[in-house]
Amino acid sequence: MFLDSVFAKIALVAGLGAVVVLAIGGLGGYASTDAGEVAVVRDGGPLDDNAIRQVIDPSSGLTWTGMWSSVHTYPAQQRFYTITSDAKRATALGVDVVTTPSSDGVSLGIEGTLYFTLNLDHDTLKRFDDKFGTRTFRGQDDTARHAWEDDAGWAAFFGQAVRPVVDNALRVQIGDLRCAELVPSCALLNSPGELEARSTNTNVARVQEGVNATLERDLRATLGDDFLLGMRFTLVRVTLPPAVQKAVDGSLAAAASVSEAKARVAQAEAEAAANRARQDGYDKCPACAEIDKLKSLPQGITVYAPGNPDAVVVPGR
Repeated sequence: MFLDSVFAKIALVAGLGAVVVLAIGGLGGYASTDAGEVAVVRDGGPLDDNAIRQVIDPSSGLTWTGMWSSVHTYPAQQRFYTITSDAKRATALGVDVVTTPSSDGVSLGIEGTLYFTLNLDHDTLKRFDDKFGTRTFRGQDDTARHAWEDDAGWAAFFGQAVRPVVDNALRVQIGDLRCAELVPSCALLNSPGELEARSTNTNVARVQEGVNATLERDLRATLGDDFLLGMRFTLVRVTLPPAVQKAVDGSLAAAASVSEAKARVAQAEAEAAANRARQDGYDKCPACAEIDKLKSLPQGITVYAPGNPDAVVVPGR
Protein backbone atom coordinates (compact mmCIF):
# COMPACT_ATOMS: atom_id res chain seq x y z
CA MET A 1 0.00 0.00 0.00
CA PHE A 2 2.83 2.34 0.85
CA LEU A 3 4.53 1.77 -2.50
CA ASP A 4 1.24 2.28 -4.31
CA SER A 5 0.84 5.63 -2.55
CA VAL A 6 4.36 6.70 -3.48
CA PHE A 7 3.87 5.72 -7.13
CA ALA A 8 0.58 7.57 -7.19
CA LYS A 9 2.20 10.75 -5.88
CA ILE A 10 5.00 10.45 -8.43
CA ALA A 11 2.48 9.99 -11.22
CA LEU A 12 0.51 12.99 -9.95
CA VAL A 13 3.62 15.20 -9.84
CA ALA A 14 4.68 14.04 -13.31
CA GLY A 15 1.21 14.70 -14.63
CA LEU A 16 1.12 18.19 -13.14
CA GLY A 17 4.59 18.86 -14.56
CA ALA A 18 3.45 17.78 -18.01
CA VAL A 19 0.41 20.05 -17.76
CA VAL A 20 2.61 23.00 -16.73
CA VAL A 21 5.03 22.36 -19.60
CA LEU A 22 2.18 22.07 -22.09
CA ALA A 23 0.60 25.22 -20.70
CA ILE A 24 3.84 27.15 -21.02
CA GLY A 25 4.35 25.87 -24.55
CA GLY A 26 0.77 26.64 -25.42
CA LEU A 27 0.94 30.17 -24.06
CA GLY A 28 4.13 30.73 -26.04
CA GLY A 29 2.62 29.38 -29.25
CA TYR A 30 1.09 32.64 -30.51
CA ALA A 31 2.61 35.56 -32.39
CA SER A 32 1.50 38.69 -34.22
CA THR A 33 3.19 41.25 -36.46
CA ASP A 34 3.08 45.03 -36.72
CA ALA A 35 2.52 46.93 -39.97
CA GLY A 36 6.24 47.25 -40.60
CA GLU A 37 7.32 43.65 -40.09
CA VAL A 38 6.90 40.16 -41.50
CA ALA A 39 7.67 36.94 -39.63
CA VAL A 40 9.03 33.55 -40.61
CA VAL A 41 8.10 30.84 -38.09
CA ARG A 42 10.27 27.77 -37.57
CA ASP A 43 9.25 24.69 -35.58
CA GLY A 44 11.16 24.35 -32.37
CA GLY A 45 9.54 21.64 -30.26
CA PRO A 46 11.53 18.75 -28.77
CA LEU A 47 10.20 16.42 -31.48
CA ASP A 48 10.25 18.91 -34.37
CA ASP A 49 12.86 19.27 -37.11
CA ASN A 50 13.28 23.08 -36.97
CA ALA A 51 11.81 23.43 -40.45
CA ILE A 52 9.90 26.52 -41.54
CA ARG A 53 6.31 26.23 -40.42
CA GLN A 54 4.70 29.38 -41.86
CA VAL A 55 5.05 33.06 -42.82
CA ILE A 56 3.04 35.70 -40.99
CA ASP A 57 2.23 38.76 -43.11
CA PRO A 58 2.41 42.35 -41.79
CA SER A 59 -0.35 43.62 -39.49
CA SER A 60 -1.53 40.15 -38.57
CA GLY A 61 -3.70 39.33 -35.61
CA LEU A 62 -2.70 36.82 -32.95
CA THR A 63 -1.63 33.73 -34.89
CA TRP A 64 -1.05 30.19 -33.66
CA THR A 65 2.57 29.22 -34.37
CA GLY A 66 2.80 25.94 -32.52
CA MET A 67 4.48 25.26 -29.21
CA TRP A 68 8.14 26.21 -28.78
CA SER A 69 8.38 27.60 -32.30
CA SER A 70 10.86 30.40 -33.04
CA VAL A 71 9.65 33.57 -34.78
CA HIS A 72 12.10 35.44 -37.04
CA THR A 73 10.89 39.00 -37.63
CA TYR A 74 12.14 41.00 -40.62
CA PRO A 75 11.42 44.58 -41.85
CA ALA A 76 8.48 44.73 -44.26
CA GLN A 77 8.58 48.44 -45.09
CA GLN A 78 11.06 50.35 -47.23
CA ARG A 79 14.48 50.57 -45.63
CA PHE A 80 17.28 53.03 -46.33
CA TYR A 81 21.02 52.91 -45.95
CA THR A 82 22.75 56.26 -45.48
CA ILE A 83 26.25 56.87 -46.82
CA THR A 84 28.25 59.82 -45.50
CA SER A 85 31.75 61.26 -45.69
CA ASP A 86 31.47 62.65 -42.15
CA ALA A 87 32.79 60.17 -39.59
CA LYS A 88 30.88 61.99 -36.82
CA ARG A 89 27.56 60.98 -38.41
CA ALA A 90 28.45 57.30 -38.73
CA THR A 91 26.65 54.91 -36.39
CA ALA A 92 26.25 51.16 -36.04
CA LEU A 93 22.70 51.30 -37.40
CA GLY A 94 22.68 52.03 -41.11
CA VAL A 95 24.91 55.10 -41.45
CA ASP A 96 28.38 54.36 -42.81
CA VAL A 97 31.38 56.31 -44.06
CA VAL A 98 32.27 55.59 -47.69
CA THR A 99 35.25 56.98 -49.61
CA THR A 100 36.42 55.87 -53.04
CA PRO A 101 39.14 57.12 -55.43
CA SER A 102 38.45 58.95 -58.68
CA SER A 103 40.28 57.98 -61.90
CA ASP A 104 42.97 60.59 -61.15
CA GLY A 105 43.57 59.28 -57.64
CA VAL A 106 41.65 61.74 -55.43
CA SER A 107 39.91 60.01 -52.51
CA LEU A 108 36.33 61.26 -52.68
CA GLY A 109 33.76 61.14 -49.90
CA ILE A 110 30.27 60.01 -50.89
CA GLU A 111 27.04 61.48 -49.52
CA GLY A 112 23.92 59.59 -50.53
CA THR A 113 21.12 57.20 -49.61
CA LEU A 114 20.22 53.72 -50.81
CA TYR A 115 16.53 52.74 -50.68
CA PHE A 116 15.25 49.15 -50.87
CA THR A 117 12.66 46.69 -49.54
CA LEU A 118 12.81 43.05 -48.53
CA ASN A 119 11.03 40.71 -50.97
CA LEU A 120 7.82 39.67 -49.14
CA ASP A 121 6.97 36.76 -51.39
CA HIS A 122 6.49 33.82 -49.02
CA ASP A 123 8.65 31.32 -50.90
CA THR A 124 11.41 33.92 -51.29
CA LEU A 125 11.22 34.81 -47.59
CA LYS A 126 11.58 31.16 -46.65
CA ARG A 127 14.71 30.87 -48.80
CA PHE A 128 16.05 34.08 -47.26
CA ASP A 129 15.51 32.76 -43.74
CA ASP A 130 17.11 29.43 -44.65
CA LYS A 131 20.19 31.18 -46.02
CA PHE A 132 20.60 34.18 -43.73
CA GLY A 133 18.25 33.75 -40.77
CA THR A 134 19.99 30.65 -39.45
CA ARG A 135 23.45 32.24 -39.10
CA THR A 136 24.83 35.23 -37.26
CA PHE A 137 26.57 38.38 -38.49
CA ARG A 138 29.11 40.44 -36.60
CA GLY A 139 28.25 44.12 -36.22
CA GLN A 140 30.45 47.18 -35.69
CA ASP A 141 30.36 46.54 -31.94
CA ASP A 142 31.92 43.10 -32.59
CA THR A 143 28.75 41.32 -31.37
CA ALA A 144 27.34 38.45 -33.44
CA ARG A 145 23.59 38.69 -34.11
CA HIS A 146 20.97 37.11 -36.34
CA ALA A 147 19.51 39.25 -39.12
CA TRP A 148 16.10 39.11 -37.37
CA GLU A 149 17.38 40.44 -34.02
CA ASP A 150 15.97 43.96 -34.19
CA ASP A 151 17.67 46.83 -36.04
CA ALA A 152 21.11 45.92 -34.74
CA GLY A 153 20.86 42.42 -36.22
CA TRP A 154 19.60 43.71 -39.56
CA ALA A 155 22.42 46.32 -39.66
CA ALA A 156 24.97 43.57 -38.98
CA PHE A 157 23.54 41.45 -41.82
CA PHE A 158 23.53 44.41 -44.18
CA GLY A 159 27.06 45.42 -43.24
CA GLN A 160 28.51 41.98 -43.96
CA ALA A 161 26.36 40.71 -46.82
CA VAL A 162 25.22 43.81 -48.73
CA ARG A 163 27.58 46.72 -48.03
CA PRO A 164 30.58 45.18 -49.87
CA VAL A 165 28.44 45.03 -53.02
CA VAL A 166 27.38 48.68 -52.56
CA ASP A 167 30.97 49.80 -52.00
CA ASN A 168 32.13 47.96 -55.10
CA ALA A 169 29.39 49.52 -57.25
CA LEU A 170 30.38 53.00 -56.08
CA ARG A 171 34.07 52.30 -56.62
CA VAL A 172 33.45 51.18 -60.20
CA GLN A 173 31.29 54.18 -61.11
CA ILE A 174 33.35 56.86 -59.33
CA GLY A 175 36.57 55.31 -60.61
CA ASP A 176 35.53 56.02 -64.20
CA LEU A 177 35.47 59.79 -63.63
CA ARG A 178 38.06 62.41 -62.84
CA CYS A 179 37.73 64.43 -59.67
CA ALA A 180 36.86 67.64 -61.55
CA GLU A 181 33.98 65.85 -63.32
CA LEU A 182 32.24 65.44 -59.97
CA VAL A 183 33.65 68.39 -57.99
CA PRO A 184 34.36 71.40 -60.29
CA SER A 185 36.70 73.08 -57.79
CA CYS A 186 38.98 70.03 -58.02
CA ALA A 187 40.28 71.52 -61.30
CA LEU A 188 42.18 74.07 -59.23
CA LEU A 189 44.56 71.33 -58.10
CA ASN A 190 45.98 71.07 -61.62
CA SER A 191 45.51 74.67 -62.75
CA PRO A 192 45.69 77.02 -59.75
CA GLY A 193 43.70 80.19 -60.22
CA GLU A 194 41.81 78.84 -63.23
CA LEU A 195 38.33 77.61 -62.38
CA GLU A 196 36.15 76.71 -65.33
CA ALA A 197 32.40 76.96 -64.78
CA ARG A 198 30.85 73.58 -65.44
CA SER A 199 27.84 71.51 -64.40
CA THR A 200 28.29 68.10 -62.79
CA ASN A 201 24.59 67.12 -62.94
CA THR A 202 25.09 64.82 -65.92
CA ASN A 203 27.91 62.95 -64.23
CA VAL A 204 25.98 62.64 -60.96
CA ALA A 205 23.05 61.13 -62.86
CA ARG A 206 25.47 58.81 -64.65
CA VAL A 207 26.86 57.57 -61.32
CA GLN A 208 23.36 56.99 -59.91
CA GLU A 209 22.19 55.05 -62.94
CA GLY A 210 25.38 52.99 -63.00
CA VAL A 211 25.16 52.13 -59.29
CA ASN A 212 21.49 51.11 -59.57
CA ALA A 213 22.15 48.86 -62.56
CA THR A 214 25.21 47.31 -60.92
CA LEU A 215 23.43 46.65 -57.62
CA GLU A 216 20.46 44.96 -59.28
CA ARG A 217 22.80 42.56 -61.06
CA ASP A 218 25.46 42.00 -58.42
CA LEU A 219 23.18 41.63 -55.40
CA ARG A 220 21.22 38.89 -57.14
CA ALA A 221 24.46 37.07 -57.89
CA THR A 222 25.96 37.63 -54.43
CA LEU A 223 22.91 36.84 -52.28
CA GLY A 224 21.64 34.08 -54.53
CA ASP A 225 18.16 35.47 -55.25
CA ASP A 226 16.11 38.67 -55.58
CA PHE A 227 15.86 39.03 -51.80
CA LEU A 228 16.06 42.84 -51.95
CA LEU A 229 13.84 44.81 -54.32
CA GLY A 230 13.44 48.41 -55.46
CA MET A 231 17.12 49.25 -55.15
CA ARG A 232 17.50 52.99 -55.77
CA PHE A 233 20.62 54.98 -54.96
CA THR A 234 20.51 58.78 -54.70
CA LEU A 235 23.86 60.60 -54.81
CA VAL A 236 23.55 63.82 -52.83
CA ARG A 237 27.08 65.19 -53.21
CA VAL A 238 30.75 64.29 -53.47
CA THR A 239 33.26 65.77 -51.02
CA LEU A 240 37.02 66.21 -51.05
CA PRO A 241 39.39 65.06 -48.28
CA PRO A 242 39.97 67.79 -45.66
CA ALA A 243 43.56 68.45 -46.76
CA VAL A 244 42.55 68.67 -50.42
CA GLN A 245 39.58 70.89 -49.60
CA LYS A 246 41.89 73.20 -47.66
CA ALA A 247 44.18 73.46 -50.69
CA VAL A 248 41.21 74.18 -52.95
CA ASP A 249 39.93 76.86 -50.56
CA GLY A 250 43.38 78.47 -50.55
CA SER A 251 43.51 78.39 -54.34
CA LEU A 252 40.03 79.92 -54.54
CA ALA A 253 41.07 82.70 -52.15
CA ALA A 254 44.20 83.36 -54.22
CA ALA A 255 42.13 83.37 -57.41
CA ALA A 256 39.76 85.88 -55.84
CA SER A 257 42.70 88.14 -54.89
CA VAL A 258 44.11 87.91 -58.40
CA SER A 259 40.72 88.77 -59.89
CA GLU A 260 40.42 91.75 -57.56
CA ALA A 261 43.90 92.99 -58.51
CA LYS A 262 43.14 92.55 -62.20
CA ALA A 263 39.96 94.56 -61.75
CA ARG A 264 41.88 97.41 -60.10
CA VAL A 265 44.48 97.36 -62.91
CA ALA A 266 41.74 97.41 -65.52
CA GLN A 267 40.06 100.31 -63.75
CA ALA A 268 43.32 102.29 -63.59
CA GLU A 269 44.06 101.61 -67.25
CA ALA A 270 40.57 102.77 -68.18
CA GLU A 271 40.97 105.97 -66.16
CA ALA A 272 44.39 106.65 -67.73
CA ALA A 273 42.98 106.10 -71.19
CA ALA A 274 40.15 108.48 -70.43
CA ASN A 275 42.59 111.12 -69.19
CA ARG A 276 44.74 110.75 -72.30
CA ALA A 277 41.70 111.10 -74.52
CA ARG A 278 40.54 114.14 -72.57
CA GLN A 279 43.96 115.80 -72.79
CA ASP A 280 44.13 115.08 -76.49
CA GLY A 281 40.80 116.83 -76.89
CA TYR A 282 42.03 119.85 -74.92
CA ASP A 283 45.15 120.07 -77.07
CA LYS A 284 42.98 120.25 -80.15
CA CYS A 285 40.49 122.62 -78.55
CA PRO A 286 42.07 124.96 -75.91
CA ALA A 287 38.77 126.80 -75.54
CA CYS A 288 37.14 123.53 -74.53
CA ALA A 289 39.61 123.23 -71.66
CA GLU A 290 38.67 126.71 -70.42
CA ILE A 291 34.98 125.89 -70.67
CA ASP A 292 35.46 122.72 -68.59
CA LYS A 293 37.42 124.74 -66.04
CA LEU A 294 34.52 127.17 -65.71
CA LYS A 295 32.07 124.31 -65.34
CA SER A 296 34.10 122.85 -62.54
CA LEU A 297 34.19 126.05 -60.50
CA PRO A 298 32.20 125.96 -57.24
CA GLN A 299 28.95 127.88 -57.03
CA GLY A 300 28.89 131.32 -55.37
CA ILE A 301 32.39 132.50 -56.29
CA THR A 302 33.07 136.27 -56.28
CA VAL A 303 36.50 136.37 -57.90
CA TYR A 304 38.00 134.27 -60.71
CA ALA A 305 41.43 135.43 -61.95
CA PRO A 306 43.31 132.81 -64.00
CA GLY A 307 47.07 132.78 -63.24
CA ASN A 308 46.63 134.26 -59.74
CA PRO A 309 47.24 131.98 -56.72
CA ASP A 310 44.06 133.37 -55.27
CA ALA A 311 42.22 132.97 -58.55
CA VAL A 312 39.04 131.70 -56.92
CA VAL A 313 37.44 133.41 -53.97
CA VAL A 314 34.32 132.02 -52.35
CA PRO A 315 32.74 134.25 -49.73
CA GLY A 316 32.39 132.71 -46.30
CA ARG A 317 29.10 132.51 -44.46
